[in-house]
Amino acid sequence: MQNVNDIIGVVSDFLWGWPMIILLLGTHIFLTVRLRFPQRKIFTAIRLSVSRDKGADGDVSQFGALATALAATIGTGNIIGVATAVALGGPGAVLWCWLTGVFGIATKYSEGLLAIKYRVKMPDGTMLGGPMYALERGLKLKWLAVLFAIFTMCASLGIGASVQANAISTLCYETYGINPVWVGLAIAFLAALVVIGGVKSIANVCGMLVPFMAAFYVLGCLYILSVNFHYLWPALKLICQAAFSPEAAGGGFVGGSVIMAARYGIARGLFSNESGLGSAPIVAAAAKTRNPVRQALVSSTGTFWDTVVICAITGLVIVSSVLAHPDISFTDGAALTKAAFSKIPVVGSPLLLVGLVTFAFTTILGWCYYGEMAVEYLKGKRWTRIYRVIYIIVAFLGTVINLSMVWNLADCMNALMAIPNLISLLLLSGIIVRETKHYLWDDNLDADMESE
Repeated sequence: MQNVNDIIGVVSDFLWGWPMIILLLGTHIFLTVRLRFPQRKIFTAIRLSVSRDKGADGDVSQFGALATALAATIGTGNIIGVATAVALGGPGAVLWCWLTGVFGIATKYSEGLLAIKYRVKMPDGTMLGGPMYALERGLKLKWLAVLFAIFTMCASLGIGASVQANAISTLCYETYGINPVWVGLAIAFLAALVVIGGVKSIANVCGMLVPFMAAFYVLGCLYILSVNFHYLWPALKLICQAAFSPEAAGGGFVGGSVIMAARYGIARGLFSNESGLGSAPIVAAAAKTRNPVRQALVSSTGTFWDTVVICAITGLVIVSSVLAHPDISFTDGAALTKAAFSKIPVVGSPLLLVGLVTFAFTTILGWCYYGEMAVEYLKGKRWTRIYRVIYIIVAFLGTVINLSMVWNLADCMNALMAIPNLISLLLLSGIIVRETKHYLWDDNLDADMESE
């Protein structure tokens, strides 16, 4: 198994070399400039995310689609993922993670727009969409659409099921000594209860859990930051300096190169907010919205909350805690996170456990839907029932898989999904600009979608 893990690690390193970093950040920056910095509209987007487009076609509300997308992104990437980036790439990885989120807002906006633009309405009234439909209908690249769907299906089993279940079982065992088998059975049972109801059931559960748990987690982080108040400015300076000069980290932090800090920061940033990955537009296509730009704006708030806010806070918590408590271990992301939160008297470890379990569980739900839509695109609706069974089994098995191998597999699948999706965004950027001009720049945001 160690040999297999080493091979997967080599593949992951290759996929996340300079070419991927340039493609990902380049797309973020290109779309940001070409769309005139859509980040400026973030408060308009937040307002739209809590409003309803009555009478619009779709399966779930805009907030329901956003909550499901956030459920799939706010998970171990925010908690253990950020700590893993710090452990492997040094404190500078936090800045790269944050920058990926800031510029990624434009990419998430573009993904949401294409999801509505090229979605299809099935005979039963349900909406299907995502990068595979943009690739097929917008670019006529059916073969690339099929590849994306295959990568999504595989990624859902790794990123969605295995990684999250593994993170839950590891923390439960390390905190309370709970047997991973029992944790796996509980995850499988609860997930099955929800996913059997499809996207509406998933959206309802996520809509209840995500806002509550995000607020709960952020309050815990803010408490740690208040305790580490005197280390906040040194932590910020260290994060910025180490992003471009890793040797400046010192103090026991991992040194290395800029490429290591950038690689782990960007990889964890993508894993966290999924901007450019192509997963979130799959559920965005199910939203009830008047036009593509309204949903595009709503979708962009997912990256804002996930990375610009939550990941940034988590990164500050980790780095400031290490500065305040030099005895904290740097070698493992999960251990580093646990050590940081254990500094909260009495409730620290339970807070982390409840936060991680809730985030990871909702991520399992969201990714089940992504994989299901990929399977429906490839084989038709009747195969989705078989997929659900396989997904639940993999979630159970994920509780006993080596964490290092799971993370390496997750990084590989992220890259393989991102490549065709980023290609579609770049080649269809003219369509994205045209739609944005009509609905946003020409002040037609409340107009209904034009029929083609």
